[in-house]
Amino acid sequence: MGPSVWDFDASRWPDDDCVAVGADLAPSTIVAAYRAGAFPMPDGRDLLWWSPMRRGILRPDDVHESRSLRRSMRRFTTTVDTAFTEVIDACADPSRPGAWIDRRVRDAYVRLHSLGWAHSIEVRDADDGALVGGLYGLSVGRLFAGESMFHRRTDASKAAMVHLAEVVGDGLVDVQWSTPHLASMGVVEIGRADYLDLLPSLVDDPGPTAWA
Repeated sequence: MGPSVWDFDASRWPDDDCVAVGADLAPSTIVAAYRAGAFPMPDGRDLLWWSPMRRGILRPDDVHESRSLRRSMRRFTTTVDTAFTEVIDACADPSRPGAWIDRRVRDAYVRLHSLGWAHSIEVRDADDGALVGGLYGLSVGRLFAGESMFHRRTDASKAAMVHLAEVVGDGLVDVQWSTPHLASMGVVEIGRADYLDLLPSLVDDPGPTAWA
């Protein structure tokens, strides 16, 4: 994978969550964006690039497991990279509220998965092995940038987050924007400048061996 033809220069970004429009979804473009602190999310036909002024992050040591979640997790098993396309297709389900993953994004991340950049956590029913939850995102060094998650059973997406934290270890999970659901798991918000300051120490380091 060669260098991107597009320049993601944070010094030129506006004081707004949306920082650019256009470019493409080539693997080199997407990886360059994440290394610079941006990520793609379309709005209709427009390809938009985002770097939130308030960034949601999870430090793996701070992940919160409630007593009820620990009980729920006994009903699940978790795996890594065994069903990436199933996970992203579940996340892209157009019937979900706020669905935004279109065919362009879906195909781009499936390609990134084939190249070893994008990864998934799968949560399965412990009895029959059915896929009941999961998440996917991009791993760049010790940074895991989470893109989307889904659940078909109560607490299945939370179980995916717990397993992700175990995989990422001493790295950092970027969740883009915090939500009450994510905050309950230990996600906190930091300013864009603070997030960008963290990136150099993360993206150039070796990533977790679990992705290998």
